[in-house]
Amino acid sequence: MSRWPCRLPSPRGPVPPTHCAPRWGATLSLTAQGGPKPQNAVTVAVSSRALFRMDEEQRIYTEQGVEQYVRYQLEHENEPFGPGPAFPFVKALEAVNRRLRELYPDSEELFDIVLVTNNHAQVGVRLINSINHYDLFIERFCMTGGNSPICYLKAYHTNLYLSADAEKVQEAIDEGIAAATIFSPSRDVTVSQSQLRVAFDGDAVLFSDESERIVKAHGLDRFFEHEKAHENKPLAQGPLKGFLEALGRLQKKFYAKGLRLECPIRTYLVTARSAASSGARALKTLRSWGLETDEALFLAGAPKGPLLEKIRPHIFFDDQMFHVAGAQEMGTVAAHVPYGVAQAPRRTSPPKQAPPAQ
Repeated sequence: MSRWPCRLPSPRGPVPPTHCAPRWGATLSLTAQGGPKPQNAVTVAVSSRALFRMDEEQRIYTEQGVEQYVRYQLEHENEPFGPGPAFPFVKALEAVNRRLRELYPDSEELFDIVLVTNNHAQVGVRLINSINHYDLFIERFCMTGGNSPICYLKAYHTNLYLSADAEKVQEAIDEGIAAATIFSPSRDVTVSQSQLRVAFDGDAVLFSDESERIVKAHGLDRFFEHEKAHENKPLAQGPLKGFLEALGRLQKKFYAKGLRLECPIRTYLVTARSAASSGARALKTLRSWGLETDEALFLAGAPKGPLLEKIRPHIFFDDQMFHVAGAQEMGTVAAHVPYGVAQAPRRTSPPKQAPPAQ
């Protein structure tokens, strides 16, 4: 059985396990009436530091401790946070939801955004005020009071978890949950307001790290030989295959209405593979899953940043920080997926990398 299911159901619904008891404060979970049932929705869980900029607040927490942090938040609870790196992505999800509701008024197959944070419940008022300030449609709201929120993600049927905390993302990946550490771009770039654009790397993101292991162990020549010999054997799935599958499911709802060319969801495969020597296996793997991407870019080792600048995705997923940093430099919101053989050195001696969004 694959360890990357599209959904991760809980037999009890959204009830946390007993080991999730908060270290300080209480767990607060707010759910408005009228939202889609989690089992019918595509659930995207976003941390507060991914959705909003909280640089000053994080500095106070680090330097002065939790009590000063909570006091500062209470004193400034009527001041909305600035948008964080995940903000444009969330707005794009909501734009797709509006189109889906127009076409399918009674359907619960929508994006469901959950704000999942280990903040104290006392900070909840400022977060809610910020959500209302930007007119965001976030109904599910979970604050774990200092405890790691990862154990709640399965109960929320999470399809994707985005956070600025690399340790929590790694914890989620280890639990078999699609997750990525999101980074702010080095400069602002205008993205589409009407079409959600999501770009994926292939190996160790959509696919397993099987091929990357061969490159590291035996070099590129053996890799090309291996891919040719196994062209018709699908690669095993990677951590974000389920999320692409969920996007494809929603795309088909637009296709059914004759809107393939006007679909408000567009997906991209942006891979360092060479089309001639190793691209066929990637495309045939997607086909074997009944999936596709709208565009496939095979760069044969060339930098990804310049192509991403042209695509202007709301988010780009890659397993290698080298490509994440290159995307950041060109103004792309990039997210690191800590999965596969490329992460092995990081477990023992993490290399220097751009700091995550705060």
